[in-house]
Amino acid sequence: MNQPPVQLDPIDSPFPVPWNWVLTTQTEAPAASLHTYRTSALLSPDGQYIAYSRLQMQVGTDISRSRVSSALFVENLQTRELRTVSPTSPLSNNPFAEQGESDLAGSIAIAIPIAWSETGDRLLCREFESRFAASHASDYAVVWEQFSGNVYTLAPSFVNYTNAVLLGWSQQYPDRALFRCCNLGDPEVHYCTVDLRGRTHVATEDQPLTFGLIKTHLWAGPQVSSRAS
Repeated sequence: MNQPPVQLDPIDSPFPVPWNWVLTTQTEAPAASLHTYRTSALLSPDGQYIAYSRLQMQVGTDISRSRVSSALFVENLQTRELRTVSPTSPLSNNPFAEQGESDLAGSIAIAIPIAWSETGDRLLCREFESRFAASHASDYAVVWEQFSGNVYTLAPSFVNYTNAVLLGWSQQYPDRALFRCCNLGDPEVHYCTVDLRGRTHVATEDQPLTFGLIKTHLWAGPQVSSRAS
């Protein structure tokens, strides 16, 4: 029986981004081509909302000119209303706007939904950011509130780290995001939570919580590629 490929992740996240697709596309795709990938969807516990991402990769003439970006969507299954969730992290510009920013060349910004809250009133997303051929890579937590529509982009502060990995909601404080933080090459790991006001708290004996059901649709995975104009 054929086994599904092991999903790699640059910082060993329990919620891997489609890194195999990124590496394969960079290696095999022609320069100046455009490629898209759709993630599986995450259904809320109440069955009312579904969240998913669309990734876009622009292959450059060399790896320093390639770019991976994403758009995150939440759909109301009753009304069919579709909302876009927009992080405010450094590399998370809208990938479908005009691309003219030279500082975004070589950047990687991938947002994927990872967990709903237990009641489905909040969505937690992983925003992975890095640059090709760079050692620094880290996660942001993106939280969307169903009733207010507010979006919060969170990261640990006052903590020394090169890599922060989003693990889910905090079990001890379910309205906070739980992170694992470390420095590259250092075996010591620290855990912390970040609340919606951006305040960082040291976490001890905490565990991640995740809710929601993963739904794999026929459109999930790599999409038809095209030559960029």
